[in-house]
Amino acid sequence: MATSVDRIPAKPAHPSRAGTAPPPPRRIPLPILLAGLCLALPVSLVCGAGLGASGLSWAEVLRYLWAGLTGGAIGPDEVSAYTIVWELRLSRAVLAAIVGAGLSAIGVAVQAMVRNALADPFVLGISSGAAVGANAVLIFGALGALGIWALSTAAFVSALLAMLLVYAVARTERGLTPLRLVLTGTAMYYGFSAVTTFMVFAAERGEAARSAMMWLLGSLSGANWASVPIAAGAVLAGLAHLGWSARRLNALAMGDETAAALGVDPGRLRKELFLVSAAVTGAVVAVSGAIGFVGLMVPHAVRMLVGADHRRVLLVAPLAGAVLLIWVDILSRVVLAPAELPVGVLTAVIGVPCFILLMRRRSYSFGGI
Repeated sequence: MATSVDRIPAKPAHPSRAGTAPPPPRRIPLPILLAGLCLALPVSLVCGAGLGASGLSWAEVLRYLWAGLTGGAIGPDEVSAYTIVWELRLSRAVLAAIVGAGLSAIGVAVQAMVRNALADPFVLGISSGAAVGANAVLIFGALGALGIWALSTAAFVSALLAMLLVYAVARTERGLTPLRLVLTGTAMYYGFSAVTTFMVFAAERGEAARSAMMWLLGSLSGANWASVPIAAGAVLAGLAHLGWSARRLNALAMGDETAAALGVDPGRLRKELFLVSAAVTGAVVAVSGAIGFVGLMVPHAVRMLVGADHRRVLLVAPLAGAVLLIWVDILSRVVLAPAELPVGVLTAVIGVPCFILLMRRRSYSFGGI
């Protein structure tokens, strides 16, 4: 019997009550799926830069994108249009891709960490903790000396403080257990949400309360190139660690006893996943607000396409999440243009029916979680 983590098989689907396994779902070959997503991502970015209420032609959009990439010259009468395409729309599309990739990958990690099919990046209470700091800036003007960095800094710092609080409460002498993490994160979520709700009702300015609610529902309206490097660095570091840990995640998904028998320390791995999940979630929530359903839905949809092996899931999920969130953000800008919908509202509108359809498929067992 193999004991090496390198030989861990993907966990098979559970048999049906009749004693026979459900028919395996049709799967797209991994190289074809990756190639399609790698092609869809730049196309989506271009569409994100070109679609909007300003009415620019595609020839103009492509010319401004080329000028931005190559440092080409533009005329004085084109500065406004160039700013819309390069500074506003493209930076927003790039940030949407980063946030979508981060939430999707962390969704995979959290579901493996707590062994719960309903888990997502926000189950740890990190997003609601970040909301406390963000609301303090939007409603009360906290950290005003930091200027444009005030909102991101406050959200990220409060997310880290929430992480430390959840860790301190959930940790026992036996380490971090899945049930305690879920229960502690859920309790903290409601606690932090109560604080943010109180702050919104205590706001003296209606516009401040509206901005706070927009952020709580998820929005990329404040995107700019300055916010891209920090979020991208956090997401890339998280993806690198998760990719390196993919085989250990396969072992953890089989249960702590099986993982230990295969040479994986479940407690240590769970601590690593908790820290990575909290850091990445805090970084993306700080720039986008609380965008829900991406980290819950995308991992399950990807498992349906490529199976439960985390080595495959972690290759596809970030790309799928990036493409998805770019198009959701485009819809948020054009559905009620010139008004804008919160991105989190559309992810829920799209995600709920998709999730129900997924549950109706007898061939899918939610990754065996």
